[in-house]
Amino acid sequence: SLSKSYNMTGWRIGMVVGNTEIVGALNTVKSNIDSGIPQAIQYAAIEALTGPQDCIQQHNAIYQRRRDLVVDMLNDIGLEAELPKASLYVWAKIPEGYTSIEFANDLLEQIGVVVTPGIGYGKNGEGYVRLSLTIPDAGLVKGLSRLAGWRDTRHKFRTKSNLT
Repeated sequence: SLSKSYNMTGWRIGMVVGNTEIVGALNTVKSNIDSGIPQAIQYAAIEALTGPQDCIQQHNAIYQRRRDLVVDMLNDIGLEAELPKASLYVWAKIPEGYTSIEFANDLLEQIGVVVTPGIGYGKNGEGYVRLSLTIPDAGLVKGLSRLAGWRDTRHKFRTKSNLT
């Protein structure tokens, strides 16, 4: 995928290398679910791969800084988060008493912070929300500061003990 390295998220272009049979099966699946990648995107990918590569280190440094910032702030707030090795996202464990959809809805409705419910990524995603690192540092700090303030006021995280 060229999403992370070249900021081509959503362009849906990448490559695969592997076992001939598995790659062949993937080719069969792909040929039946889409009609290919637009030519302009293919040319953009060629330019990304053959052009100057200094941007990769710059982007990696930006995302590493954002990742560290978000994980530190989440853990300080009380939402457990581990450092992902390579991702544009951070997963945070939600407070007990919430589903991932309920927690995401509360954050959106009460403090205007958008996170993605983990259940949208399958049953193992339940109990977590996903936060994107694709916005500037100031936006991340603003959203996470709202979350910290929300926790510290009348909107304390629900727990199983105060649901009954």
